[in-house]
Amino acid sequence: MSEERKIRVLVAKPGLDGHERGARVVAYGLRDEGFEVVYTGLRQTPDQIAVAALQEDVDVVGLSILSGAHVSLTDKVMARLKEHGADDILVLVGGIIPEKDIPALKNIGVGEVFTSGASIPMIAEYIRSEVSSEGAG
Repeated sequence: MSEERKIRVLVAKPGLDGHERGARVVAYGLRDEGFEVVYTGLRQTPDQIAVAALQEDVDVVGLSILSGAHVSLTDKVMARLKEHGADDILVLVGGIIPEKDIPALKNIGVGEVFTSGASIPMIAEYIRSEVSSEGAG
């Protein structure tokens, strides 16, 4: 059995939202699914998230947003990743996201949006399929 590098995921809470329970549940759940997970904590700026993604050499950035500013914050994170030459990192968004905003998020480059009720196995399977199809790992 060949030893493969684990998929690395950064879970981040951009903006001023102070609710982190969902982000922690996802971070712990993905860790239990076999991923290496870095959780940045609350109130991260888009630039802090992009820099952390580079420093940690992650394959995936998961943004947990409950504040209602999901399109704006995600757009800023995507722009910072691009500025840092890291626009090949898969970006996922989770939280309280209205159905009508999902197309806007995907249009700015988000791989998938996981709303309330998405299961950890569902998120993990999506990450595995996307990251392995990109040849990472």
